[in-house]
Amino acid sequence: MSADSERQNRYRVAVLASGGGTNFQSLLDRFTVLPEQLRVPVRESREEDEAAFILGELARVEADLVVLAGYLRLIPVGVVRAYWGRMINIHPALLPSFGGEGLYGHHVHEAVLDSGARVSGVTVHFVDEEYDRGPIVAQWPVPVLDGDDPDALAARVLRVEHRILPAVVEALARGWVELGPDRRCVWSRPWFAGERFAAVPADPTG
Repeated sequence: MSADSERQNRYRVAVLASGGGTNFQSLLDRFTVLPEQLRVPVRESREEDEAAFILGELARVEADLVVLAGYLRLIPVGVVRAYWGRMINIHPALLPSFGGEGLYGHHVHEAVLDSGARVSGVTVHFVDEEYDRGPIVAQWPVPVLDGDDPDALAARVLRVEHRILPAVVEALARGWVELGPDRRCVWSRPWFAGERFAAVPADPTG
């Protein structure tokens, strides 16, 4: 097999992660990978400098898809435009509710509980220039139970995140879903219809 044909059969996913990295681990567990870890220190910089750095690293690894897995910084506009339709984020609530600047991690679950909502969930969406406002790729509801605190709700949501994120990455890699010109996702097969999230237990608390 030539180097060119081997490259065509690979789908390269770059993951920008913060925090515990459990969603990144869910991707490692699902796919055959050759991890290359890059530690990017948080630093004060101009947006164009940060954009140039990120674009350079993504080009170096020839990323086909960029996944934000708990990444807390707003992606520079230049990076968003360069990877439009090829960059996704996972958010621990059902957007457009409970999203936006400052709503991440336990702040999201606290806001859900404070609101009295009976359902939370997980959203995977394409990344645009604003926090948590890009076109939605997939969602899955998670119940809010009596007696929940942020830790209990976070754990229930995270179990579903670990199922949904790899499923969406696979769908994108296989070309089953793409972003249309109207900013709506177009699915070419019923991955999230009749067999919707077959890998996710009917009882997401289990």
